[in-house]
Amino acid sequence: MKKWKISFALLCIPLLLFFVFLFFFPYKQVIAFTYEDQAQLLAYLSLEKDKTFQIQYTHSIHLSDVIETYRISDEEIIQTELAYEEFAVGMPSNAEGDEVFEEIAGTYYIKNMNRSFPFFDLRIGQVRANHRLIYQNNTFTLSHYLKPGIWVRISPKKITLWQQLKGVNMNG
Repeated sequence: MKKWKISFALLCIPLLLFFVFLFFFPYKQVIAFTYEDQAQLLAYLSLEKDKTFQIQYTHSIHLSDVIETYRISDEEIIQTELAYEEFAVGMPSNAEGDEVFEEIAGTYYIKNMNRSFPFFDLRIGQVRANHRLIYQNNTFTLSHYLKPGIWVRISPKKITLWQQLKGVNMNG
């Protein structure tokens, strides 16, 4: 009987360690939305093979859509393109460095951007902005997942199974 208890314990301890490791090891690549400059995960979007996403919003002054295109690379977000319809306050009038400025059918583009950030901050619009995240032809209205008016930090992150259970999964 004593031998059986020791064998059972020797079997249970590795299994327990495996499940603890599985539950708390960060492995899932996501676009993370955290509260301000804290680590509190509010929502996340799981990334598959495609690491490119867009943020689309309505500009508060000229009331036309702006689309910012980003790519996740390791632990950085790289802005690759900007598209907008109006030259107004807050919108660039030309490209910088190796970037390319184009006008196509009334829309202005800055392409070939390579601006990298560990994160960027965004205040979720309350009135006009209607911030949306576009990923793999799906549009996620951020105010459906995050309280309008709050300041969020958007960053690439690997999260644990525990964090997945606690945060709001935008994928469904």
